[in-house]
Amino acid sequence: MRATLPRVATPAQAPANAAAAAEDGSEVGEVLVSAEDVQRRVAELGETAELLEVVGDPDDAHRGLSEVAGERLEAEPGRLEGLEASLDKIAETKRRFRCQTYEELLGRAAEARAELAALEDGNDPAAVAAEALGAAEARSALLAGELRAERNAAAPAFADAVAVELRDVGMGDGEFVCELHEREAGATGGDETVFLVRPNAGLPFAPVAETASGGELSRIALAIAAVAGGETLVFDEIDAGIGGETANAVGRVLQRLAERAQVITITHLPQIAALADRHFRVEKVPGDPTHTRIEQLTPDERKVELERMLGGQEFLATVRG
Repeated sequence: MRATLPRVATPAQAPANAAAAAEDGSEVGEVLVSAEDVQRRVAELGETAELLEVVGDPDDAHRGLSEVAGERLEAEPGRLEGLEASLDKIAETKRRFRCQTYEELLGRAAEARAELAALEDGNDPAAVAAEALGAAEARSALLAGELRAERNAAAPAFADAVAVELRDVGMGDGEFVCELHEREAGATGGDETVFLVRPNAGLPFAPVAETASGGELSRIALAIAAVAGGETLVFDEIDAGIGGETANAVGRVLQRLAERAQVITITHLPQIAALADRHFRVEKVPGDPTHTRIEQLTPDERKVELERMLGGQEFLATVRG
């Protein structure tokens, strides 16, 4: 059983991460002290220092300092460079911790100090994460078990319904079985569904994917869709490997499905196309570039297209003769 949870800092990493935020907060305090010192010495910086004291925008403070740097701080030129470097550190720290305001940055520092204090009191974040993971795994196992019970209860009736549909599309006795095998749990539970079919009497049941031919796969897919399909069903050449009366049977199933769902079928068989409510012709048009054209056929155009799908006028004349 596996579950994925957000990455949690280990006990060794958590203090370092928390200390980084706390350290950045202390540097903010040092900048405020420096600003107060500058205020006492340079009257023109009063508004800038007040802005820092009330936790204003460090970038605005930076601009205020720069305006008077050349004239007012000649006695201690290094003080301005240090203050500007600290303001840059504040801006970088805001970006790194995704803080929009100075108040938010101080709040993150307070959270870091609280995390450090909790560690000192013996609260291990890794232990908390492990406990949460264990609870999640237990919950996942419970839900997977409930889902397995529901599936086991529904599988026989589902298989019987699919078997009926298989008989309708000409697959002998339509013997069909649905088995559930346990596997590692995932998003869909802890079960692997295996469909078994016996298309001919006297043969053992075998997995559909290993024993069914192309035409049989098409009909099995249609039978399953007829039982468990949704509101919109798309069949791309469901007629592969079939023809004649079997194609008629598949067409009738599609027609029945269309009474309760939207059914879109791509087909080359006139037996299926003739049962559709609407007929679209898809053709490739040469050019630069070559493109595909789709158009709905009128009743007369549909008749011509069905004749073409049957083999054309020469074939029809031979059949009628």
